[in-house]
Amino acid sequence: MTIRSVIKGSGSALPKRAVANAEMAQMVDTTDEWIVERTGIRNRHIAGEGETTATLAIEASRKALEAAGIDGADVGLIVLATATPDQTFPATATQVQHALGCNGGIAFDVAAVCSGFLYALSVADSMLKTGMAKTALVIGAETFSRILDWEDRTTCVLFGDGAGAVVLQAQDVDESDPNAPGIIATRLHADGKHNELLYVDGGPSTTGTVGKLRMRGKEVFRHAVTNLSDVLREVLADTGIQAADIDWVVPHQANARILDATARKLGLPEEKVIVTVDRHANTSAASVPLAYDTAVRDGRIKPGDLVMFEAMGGGFTWGASLARV
Repeated sequence: MTIRSVIKGSGSALPKRAVANAEMAQMVDTTDEWIVERTGIRNRHIAGEGETTATLAIEASRKALEAAGIDGADVGLIVLATATPDQTFPATATQVQHALGCNGGIAFDVAAVCSGFLYALSVADSMLKTGMAKTALVIGAETFSRILDWEDRTTCVLFGDGAGAVVLQAQDVDESDPNAPGIIATRLHADGKHNELLYVDGGPSTTGTVGKLRMRGKEVFRHAVTNLSDVLREVLADTGIQAADIDWVVPHQANARILDATARKLGLPEEKVIVTVDRHANTSAASVPLAYDTAVRDGRIKPGDLVMFEAMGGGFTWGASLARV
């Protein structure tokens, strides 16, 4: 027997305000056709007054706990991935911890931008396996609308706000059983030399301001397709599992063209790829758990399915994780 981190439930949250491309066209020089053709995005949700990274994370976490049938007091670890925390410090995870009534355990944030949820998932998985906790909440939550340059049509149309969460629980499983649940393998990478391709031009230590998101989209696209297909192959090689055996791929929802190109490089049929970018746009660290919860709740992803999570974000950071859910 061995300990695996098993996904027991998921939840998600979106701001009340939905903004379609037609409304974006009234704000900046763009059109619905231009956005859809280049990104596949048709809608996004934008946080309003009183809606923050913490409030969205709390709502998503409560839904995940409800789906798992677990009380907040039983959570011993919270790892929250975000690039848009409510405060420079303390960690937004501590606000979630207090709201859920699980004080006294471990709670901290992880910053790996769009790959943040994969990094957080790996950290929580490792901590559960070493006995630091028995039950964990892994959250991706963002309010990227607050760091966008709303006069830059090449970036402001791409992003949205939201949160997603999963409950992980340490469980003894028979590793020789191919249908045993839990996280099977994860690979993570980073390469800091590409900082200038996707970054925020501010920070407490440099400008003393929050700053705005800057991106060179064509270069990011090229790196994303290569890095994601490579890391997916690494995870498959680690596990001895074939791409054809995967039931679902839940990718970071950055751009529909990246999703299509990555699937083609791996020979995966498009019907196996969960796509929500059209509804939610790019929600950074929230996008993978948000897409996963959407597919669980609409019945596509079912217990026992083999699911591959993958993401790439600023840094660059990227990674993939394979789990039997």
